[in-house]
Amino acid sequence: MLGNLLLVAAIIVVLHAAFSTYEHLSYLKALGRPEGSLPQDIVFEALAALAIGIVGATVRTPELREVTWRSEMKRRAGEEQDPRMSFATFVQRAGILNGPTS
Repeated sequence: MLGNLLLVAAIIVVLHAAFSTYEHLSYLKALGRPEGSLPQDIVFEALAALAIGIVGATVRTPELREVTWRSEMKRRAGEEQDPRMSFATFVQRAGILNGPTS
């Protein structure tokens, strides 16, 4: 819940920073000075939105799972396991790679 709220807040702040940037560039264009840097408050607003978004995404992620073979085999039933998975034969491909033998 908190993660979703933070992500929504970050999106709103980013949209506001984008609108403020558009307005500032329109103002500079109206003055005849298309070159110019952004005001510091817009830059800080965008950086704050980035930080809020990172925190929101971090809070929202599920708990990490263990990625070992043992933990995977605990989850699977005995019928789901293929006992021949490690025995792969590549004889057919080897014949294609080496070309015809005559």
